[in-house]
Amino acid sequence: MDVLGYSTGLRSYMGDHLQEFLHYLELNAINHINLINQKQIKNYYDYICSRKNQTRGGGLSNSSINKQVQTIEKFIEYLHHKGVENIPDAGLKQLKLHQSEINVLSIEEVKELFKLTSEESNTKKQQAINARDKILLVIFYCCGLRRTEGSNVSIDDINFDTRILHVKKGKNYKERFVPFNKTNAEYLQDYVYNHRPNLIKSQKESGLFISQNYGKQMTGGSIYTRLKLLIQKSDNRALQQKEIGLHTLRHSIATHLLQNGMELQKIQKFLGHSSLESTQIYTHIIEKLNQETS
Repeated sequence: MDVLGYSTGLRSYMGDHLQEFLHYLELNAINHINLINQKQIKNYYDYICSRKNQTRGGGLSNSSINKQVQTIEKFIEYLHHKGVENIPDAGLKQLKLHQSEINVLSIEEVKELFKLTSEESNTKKQQAINARDKILLVIFYCCGLRRTEGSNVSIDDINFDTRILHVKKGKNYKERFVPFNKTNAEYLQDYVYNHRPNLIKSQKESGLFISQNYGKQMTGGSIYTRLKLLIQKSDNRALQQKEIGLHTLRHSIATHLLQNGMELQKIQKFLGHSSLESTQIYTHIIEKLNQETS
């Protein structure tokens, strides 16, 4: 898992899930890898699914069950890679997750957030924080990055000559190249060269988003907190009352691109979606917005 580039947290929970799967097999007299067959895998799947509705003592959510399925699939893939014979494919289905309502910002609300990052400040540190807030909007709205993708951006990922952002570890560890326009290039250059140096404590630090308190790369949670603080600076009550996260910015740019006539396939590539079906949700969002305004 380390060689494949999986994060420490992901490797940890997969290890726990694998231990639970092997323990279940041992309890059912399966004490050797070669004895694993489709029936035992299905029985284990039925077992963890039976815990879905438990209200206490080990109840599992659909998301938790899907993570267990992912672990079993990756384990079997590993066994196949190592040449272990007679091991069947998992053949398990992921459970459907409850889809909460997707919120998007209007173009006017996005412009308002950008305006809030341009407020004057008397200190270099506050100026740096304001510039960083603007870059937050550039990365998560203008470039449409996911939370983890954005928090992991380093300054080496940004090519100012070609105006391309290299997303090295997207969802499912797929990389992609995201373009940004001249205005966003100017925002990024201003932050990287004029303000970021006032936040870092070590020249070895490569992260784009730097904590004003620790001088190190910010986490996704810290960046989300900055977004919430930025929204609180607004006098727009309707904006403040919306449920807004970093992914809201991603949903918003996708919706705005589609409203402006960009082809769905191009938006799919821009967002890094593995299937067009994931991108098609934005057609439904636009239909709903049109109904609300008609």
